[in-house]
Amino acid sequence: MKAFLILEDGTVFEGIHIGADKEIISEIVFNTSMAGYLEVLTDPSYAGQAVCMTYPLIGNYGICLSDMESKKAWPDGFIVRELSRVASNFRKDITIQEFLEKQDIPGIAGIDTRALTKILREKGTMNGMITTNEVYDLNDILPKLKAYTTGKVVEKVTCKEKYVIKGSDDLNEDRPRKKVALLDLGAKNNIAGSLARRGCDVTVYPADTSAKEIIADAPDGIMLSNGPGDPKECTGIIAEIKKLYDTDIPIFAICLGHQLMALATGADTFKMKYGHRGGNHPVKDLETGRVYISSQNHGYVVDMDKLDPKVAVPAFINVNDGTNEGLKYTGKNIFTVQYHPEACPGPQDSGYLFDKFIQMMEVGKDA
Repeated sequence: MKAFLILEDGTVFEGIHIGADKEIISEIVFNTSMAGYLEVLTDPSYAGQAVCMTYPLIGNYGICLSDMESKKAWPDGFIVRELSRVASNFRKDITIQEFLEKQDIPGIAGIDTRALTKILREKGTMNGMITTNEVYDLNDILPKLKAYTTGKVVEKVTCKEKYVIKGSDDLNEDRPRKKVALLDLGAKNNIAGSLARRGCDVTVYPADTSAKEIIADAPDGIMLSNGPGDPKECTGIIAEIKKLYDTDIPIFAICLGHQLMALATGADTFKMKYGHRGGNHPVKDLETGRVYISSQNHGYVVDMDKLDPKVAVPAFINVNDGTNEGLKYTGKNIFTVQYHPEACPGPQDSGYLFDKFIQMMEVGKDA
């Protein structure tokens, strides 16, 4: 069956329908990862977006359900050059086509994803429609595309009630377990997993949980997770994060959590032209000068020109474009990063940041 990708600038790509049989309007973004398409599809940060994979062949190792980063897939649509007809992997459970159908995600294959990516890089991220309607009317469609917004998608992806993930018993250490409060703004599973493997008991809280409730549970540290959408939409959450900032509890924030902490403390964010999405983004530690390869997924960034050094200073920058990749908060046990140290599927360069967070909690207990 034919399918069409229609962009809000009027560009039309014709390809082949894949996945669920439905029409969608969404924000079109691209991801430069060469692998990890399942982790992309199950990353809640993609809620409200349709993802174009720049790597030309997708699906060749199938779907391993145990590798999912959340309970379901979140993108509105999926765009690929070629969807592999054969999946070869001893761990494979189903094919990617079966997964897209089960998860009710429509898509398009057989288009020039390189040309699409160049359009998005030159003109910026834009909205689009995936449809199988061969008699589409651009005069009718384009106003709908221009009017689309992702809205308050954090409410859509967060957990409904709090739950606990117990830490690993394999460490055999004498020190007491650390209790971590994880605010779920659209958290990938491996954030809690990275902490649990280090012996932390993690309590996961819905995004609208009050600071009072989290503080009352007396955590040793607080994690603010990744998540989708415009951080400035999260006004209620920002107000509660400011209350968490005002405590002496160590805090580590990732991606959207990083942006919300900045907004809560008087800084600003802005939308990037086309964002950072992929597993190959270099970030530089400004203290050591070392460069790490990172996994990223964000369309907004903290404005370094509007940082008050009395509150926070840049800790990491993106080597490609010089944008902010992390903050260190002055006089506080708080640090935040724009990228994903939990990775999945990789790279693993920045996993040490979880160890740094645990050391902060140790110091906080001893103080």
